[in-house]
Amino acid sequence: MASPRILLCGDVLGRLNQLFKRVNSVNKSAGPFDALFCVGQFFPDEPDRLDELMDYVEGRAQVPLPTYFIGDYGVGAPKVLSAVSRNSANQGFKMDGFKVCDNLFWLKGSGMFTFHGLSVAYLSGRQLSNGQQFGTYSQIDIDTLRAFAEEPGIVDFFLSNEWPSGITNRATASDIPAGISDSSGSDSTVSQLVAEIKPRYHIAGTKGAYYAREPYCNVDAVHVTRFLGLASVGNKGKQKFLHALSPTPSSTMAAAEISAKPPNTTLSPYTLVDQVDRPKETTKRASDIGLDSQYWRYDVSSKRQKHGNGDTNKVCFKFISSGTCPRGEKCNFPHDADAREQFLRGVCLDFIIKGKCEKGPDCNFKHSLQDDGENHSRKRPGSSNANANRSKECWFCLSSPNVESHLVTSIGENFYCALAKGPLVQDHVLIIPVEHMPNTLSLPADSEIELGKFQNSLKVYYKNQGKEAVFFEWISIRGTHANLQAVPVPSSKAAILKDIFTLAAEKLGFEFVTKKFSNNSEGRKWLRTQFDKNFSCFYVELPEGPILLHLIEENEKFPAQFGREETENKEGSDEKLSIVIGGKQKTISLI
Repeated sequence: MASPRILLCGDVLGRLNQLFKRVNSVNKSAGPFDALFCVGQFFPDEPDRLDELMDYVEGRAQVPLPTYFIGDYGVGAPKVLSAVSRNSANQGFKMDGFKVCDNLFWLKGSGMFTFHGLSVAYLSGRQLSNGQQFGTYSQIDIDTLRAFAEEPGIVDFFLSNEWPSGITNRATASDIPAGISDSSGSDSTVSQLVAEIKPRYHIAGTKGAYYAREPYCNVDAVHVTRFLGLASVGNKGKQKFLHALSPTPSSTMAAAEISAKPPNTTLSPYTLVDQVDRPKETTKRASDIGLDSQYWRYDVSSKRQKHGNGDTNKVCFKFISSGTCPRGEKCNFPHDADAREQFLRGVCLDFIIKGKCEKGPDCNFKHSLQDDGENHSRKRPGSSNANANRSKECWFCLSSPNVESHLVTSIGENFYCALAKGPLVQDHVLIIPVEHMPNTLSLPADSEIELGKFQNSLKVYYKNQGKEAVFFEWISIRGTHANLQAVPVPSSKAAILKDIFTLAAEKLGFEFVTKKFSNNSEGRKWLRTQFDKNFSCFYVELPEGPILLHLIEENEKFPAQFGREETENKEGSDEKLSIVIGGKQKTISLI
């Protein structure tokens, strides 16, 4: 199969006629090309060119090939993109682009998708400023990309608007365009992300200059990265704004091809590593310190206690926000369970860690610590409006302004489906009650019919991909809004799931009660008979009918992230053994 042919463009600035005239010319002489990826400001920088843009948006002119853009700011952007967001065809989780018109797609926020075998990651907009709705990225967008960076595989393209700070470090001075500096149009956040994502190609705009940097090595990766900065369409200096590539997808490349390093390869511009092939070290490297920065976000008060060898004034942001940290016990920052619990109760993350929130009244989260009773699942006497208030603050209530509606894939009468915000694997789905309920077992019995339909639909979907569905739910007496997790695992690994759960239970000192049923309906009927609202519990619905249940005693310490952790095997081998599904599909194995 031939490699996909891609065109790359810098800031369009609304000059679509000039851009597509050039694209048509290149397509005729060297094409056909499969797509055009645009970085930098896509919308006009002055009102006079808005009509030109609207001719394409409203169908009076045709976009000649699939075109994707991330520069969602400029004249007319709020009006156009607001209409795009309201379009019913763009509802749900669409990392591969919101359709603006035929052949024109807006890559919103951040994400990753596959195009003709190429893995494409992107960060839309610029750093958040002045509460703008469009043209900016948020901390959630950053965390989403960091989650993708932890997944196996190599990213072929990373698209950003602004250049990364430090990209000219260690580069040949004579190749750097005149007037280029890190003080203008560069973004340190992009630098951090690209150092973690390690793409084969990083494409950026906004500086108004063309710059093809020498390839550079990545830390902890065998492949090199090539940075390409593109000028704006119609620039006065006639610098290059359109570039063509035909890369072979990394997923189909041989190891020798991926690890090949051209003679002009430099060290990474983002680290202080002194050599390309680093020897094993027993002391902490400067690059490790840099990578640690992704796990904490803010300084904390002097009340925080030092944790291990970590920093006295910082806590693990990854753990607080997601409940898990890929570094586990090796993390240099405290995994503060109390802070995590407050975060789950809807308390503002800034308030938890800093003691104050800079957003003030504009923040949608609570600015006071919540005691155990405030989020208790049962209604307290004299609090008839408790559920209504929680619904406004709850991330899972569809009526809440905080609900992430772009993740929602299907809505029924009693339940809805949404993609997991921090997925363990691709197609990790949550089945969530529409009503603000603490678990799925306390809903009316007739709601089980609809739940069964959702589960069966997911089973069929996973089966078509050669996978099986695993459903599990952690029910806490302090729970707020229930979610039943649905995770696909390869059919070849399904038979060992029970053994993995059993091993995990042994390590925590308990045994599952195991029952096998002919279908989901019978199994869930049994679960409802075992459920006691005065106790927490954890259960798993495995492929082919087995159900594992553990009722948690009042004083028992049970990890809330059970089912998402990793542990070593019994012999103490360095090879990781996943509890349930690990966090990455490749870790599912038994020694």
